[in-house]
Amino acid sequence: MAKVKQDKLRARLPRGFVDRSAADIRATDAMVARIRQVYERYGFDPVETPAFEYTDCLGKFLPDTDRPNAGVFSVQDDDEQWMSLRYDLTAPLARHVAENINEIQLPYRTYRAGWVFRNEKPGPGRFRQFMQFDADTVGAAGVQADAEMCMMMADTMEALGIARGDYVIRVNNRKVLDGVMEAIGLGGDENAERRLTVLRAIDKLDKFGPEGVALLLGEGRKDESGDFTKGAGLNSDAIEKVITLLDVGNISEEVIKEHPAAQARRAQGGMAGSEYEAHRADLVFGGYSRLLYSSSTGLSGQAELRTIWDLVKAAGYGDGRIRIDPSVVRGLEYYTGPVYEAELLFDVTNEKGEVVQFGSVGGGGRYDGLIKRFTGRDVPATGFSIGVSRLMTALKNLGKLGDEDVLAPVLVTVMDGDTGALGRYQQMTQTLRAAGIRAEMYQGNWKKFGNQLKYADRRGCPLAIIQGSDERAAGEIQIKDLIEGKRLSGEITDNVTWRESRPAQVTAREADLVETVRAMLAAQAEDRRAAKGN
Repeated sequence: MAKVKQDKLRARLPRGFVDRSAADIRATDAMVARIRQVYERYGFDPVETPAFEYTDCLGKFLPDTDRPNAGVFSVQDDDEQWMSLRYDLTAPLARHVAENINEIQLPYRTYRAGWVFRNEKPGPGRFRQFMQFDADTVGAAGVQADAEMCMMMADTMEALGIARGDYVIRVNNRKVLDGVMEAIGLGGDENAERRLTVLRAIDKLDKFGPEGVALLLGEGRKDESGDFTKGAGLNSDAIEKVITLLDVGNISEEVIKEHPAAQARRAQGGMAGSEYEAHRADLVFGGYSRLLYSSSTGLSGQAELRTIWDLVKAAGYGDGRIRIDPSVVRGLEYYTGPVYEAELLFDVTNEKGEVVQFGSVGGGGRYDGLIKRFTGRDVPATGFSIGVSRLMTALKNLGKLGDEDVLAPVLVTVMDGDTGALGRYQQMTQTLRAAGIRAEMYQGNWKKFGNQLKYADRRGCPLAIIQGSDERAAGEIQIKDLIEGKRLSGEITDNVTWRESRPAQVTAREADLVETVRAMLAAQAEDRRAAKGN
């Protein structure tokens, strides 16, 4: 009877997910470690929540009659309750705080790093699984907690090697935006959908500019492909007020220098960066006052922003690192007060070949209503989230992750496969490891020695330890410098230079294994430093 040929299973990766290389994992670990140091320095402690939560606890997405898959990945457990993979780290924190509200010491200052999942259509730079790193303060109602978050975001950027001038922390307040909505007649629950449309239009300022935002506030906007996005349908007076709000933050250097205090300062011989920013802030707050005079909500938001600005200025961050900016929206249905965003200002080339600013790598704000869903009482909270993958891309663009490479292991080769010999090779390997040297014993077919060196070459091993029967009888080992050997074979063509160069293979006493390996690795490290210096 003929055998039925079975089709091989096709290996394939789900769309929107990626495999991560050793280099990416190490770079991420190094970056997260630097971020963690900043958070710890500010007095924050770690906490970890599971990847799954009950779907109704997530808040944003609720089960439908069939399957709750609008934006989240969901399953039913054996009790027929819907569970979903978390889509951010804040909703699980709200559940954790509410569940442990009687044990947690408030204010509760905590940070978390972890994977989040979005059941959305993937695309360039848009993944269904990505890492976030959050920090939150729960139980602090004063905006000094928001000011501290902004300062901690600035410190995090600099801890990662991002220079001042290459980033800015932009701050706004949802109450200011709500005040503008009241001013254009969009207050009240009946206008909730139109408010969201207006806020989404404002959020497109960096992408479409004031002209494009004005179109989205009106009848709508047609893009280059001909696709039409329906607008908010505002009249011309309302559109003008919204654009005026955006102009409040878009103040030219010439206008700032015309500020009376700035003119007086210039007459005395110059103006420092912090003074320039102070004059800019005065102009921004003046614009807010003219626009929000009839809205108590808007004026309350302005007062909170003024307090935040005074605090960051007093702490030395009012030099351009932190700025009040009316165009910051964030979390349309999420935040209740101050909102802030970390933006990188250097240029990159996008997928279309266009030179653009890198843009946002994280942000957050005050979300005083999230925990109340569980407790029924007000529990103020504020925090921010860093997009780890996106930030890592930024650091690669700046060349800030190149030093995170880990040296490949020293390879102990196998010249004899009997149990006694293997034991000796394993002992050498463990001796190196005990001394803190990364090492491995060859695990493939030992009978073809050439394949062992080929493996070491592909692996990038710096050294190979060789001991045959003759070396073993003499109590010696051969140590082959694979890096230097490759350089010699590729760069040196005359015998004189070859003889005068560092030897690519040395003989050492077996008892001197660790000492000799350390010296050879140190010489290689010096070569790498010299090469970087050139």
